Amino acid sequence: MQLTVARIGRALGLRGEVVLDVRTDTPEERLAVGAVLQTVPASAGPLTVERARAQAGRWSVTFAQVHDREAAEALRGVELVVEEDESDEEDAWYPHELAGLRAEHVDGRVLGEVIGLEHLPAHDALLLRETSGARTLIPFVRAIVPVVDVAGGRVVLDPPGGLLASDAANLVVSEETGAAGSADRVEDEG
Repeated sequence: MQLTVARIGRALGLRGEVVLDVRTDTPEERLAVGAVLQTVPASAGPLTVERARAQAGRWSVTFAQVHDREAAEALRGVELVVEEDESDEEDAWYPHELAGLRAEHVDGRVLGEVIGLEHLPAHDALLLRETSGARTLIPFVRAIVPVVDVAGGRVVLDPPGGLLASDAANLVVSEETGAAGSADRVEDEG
């Protein structure tokens, strides 16, 4: 199966270097000089890593096949992929394993279907299509997604009030961040 290592971003400089949105835990291995990466779309590659560097947590690479800024810009949005076997880690799943899983509430109600995985800066999030058709991002953390049962075709969710579109009326707002707290401060200042 193909796994996404990174998505190519903007060009950096004039000599074909590009910034990457890395999607692997081992970029130093996957992006090593000489590594040959397949691409999606396939017509953009394969690409051979000529130089790679990390600076302040951001990776940039130069490919042997890309020699100028124009060619680098043409690669924007291309995914770099590798063939990989299934994961044997207990709590690690690939996006294709999660897509299509039924989402259930801890009380047994069906909430919808997982349609994807979004890689966000703080943590990953499941993209859920609720039974109403609404799309909702669910933080993919153990407190909210306590059970991932790929073999059983389901995930179990324990969402806080208001996280789901179908539960917006039960939004939990703390006193510190709620509208009532800010209104009290405004009156005190006046």
